[in-house]
Amino acid sequence: MKQIVFLGMGKMGLPMAMHLKKNAGVSHVMVFDVDASRLRLAEQEGLSAVVDLPKELSQAQLIFSSLPNDAALLSVANEVLLNALPGTVFIDTSTVSVRASAQVNTILQAKGIDYLRVTVSGNNHMAKAAQLTLMASGPRSSFDECGALLSSWGTKIFYLGDAEQSRLMKLVVNLMIVQTSAMLAEGLTLGRAGGLDWSQMWQVISESAVGSPIIKAKSAQLGLPLGQRDFTPTFTVPQMQKDLSLMLEAADQLNVPLVQTATTFEWMKSAVAQGDAQLDYAAVIKVIERMSGLKD
Repeated sequence: MKQIVFLGMGKMGLPMAMHLKKNAGVSHVMVFDVDASRLRLAEQEGLSAVVDLPKELSQAQLIFSSLPNDAALLSVANEVLLNALPGTVFIDTSTVSVRASAQVNTILQAKGIDYLRVTVSGNNHMAKAAQLTLMASGPRSSFDECGALLSSWGTKIFYLGDAEQSRLMKLVVNLMIVQTSAMLAEGLTLGRAGGLDWSQMWQVISESAVGSPIIKAKSAQLGLPLGQRDFTPTFTVPQMQKDLSLMLEAADQLNVPLVQTATTFEWMKSAVAQGDAQLDYAAVIKVIERMSGLKD
């Protein structure tokens, strides 16, 4: 029976911790978050809040985390380094830079703590439904040990290698997701400017050769008539800006010219400047419409 500490009760971390709690191989799951409101929400869902974090980290066999950025990951890694015992497995699910993740690996290796990177593809609704796609890298033995737990988040699980492969793969997937919205922005604006019906365009695109799952998901929200289309965020513009920064950093390190991605990053800046920061990242559609003289 595994004793687990889960750090980070955000929109993804909370449902993932709840799924772990239901697993037959887990004795109990203790959770922690620096945001007291998120911790209260976790307690309302039946999870036990950590009172003494160093003590719980020292007793855990598995430590999970779901964190917002590089700085948070490095801070948590230092806590794990100070308090966890050799032989503990640290499993991080955050979207962070390859550089910061490699730094964490160096820190933890010195103490004999295994570091498994498990990035996930999917939104918070998919996390609740245990329909995430998982991309793992790190020690193969740790991946094999945690396989049954990871399958509580989704059945599509890929082991990609022993280092930072999962970090880079997550950026590749998110690059294609954000570029799908950029592609839609240009295509739909072209059609709208030429008099095509907004909702019909979505119907045709969804059933065409380019009708991917992400396009069909966006169609359910945005394919409504113009006055009713819904930009409620599954992932906000600033959140996607953060991921775009990570993509461009990785591209710089690998000498890969991401010209289209760099342009999309600038469009996201325009969305923020135009007051759409708290909308879904698909608000890039509004940016191109405004550039073309079209109104909502």
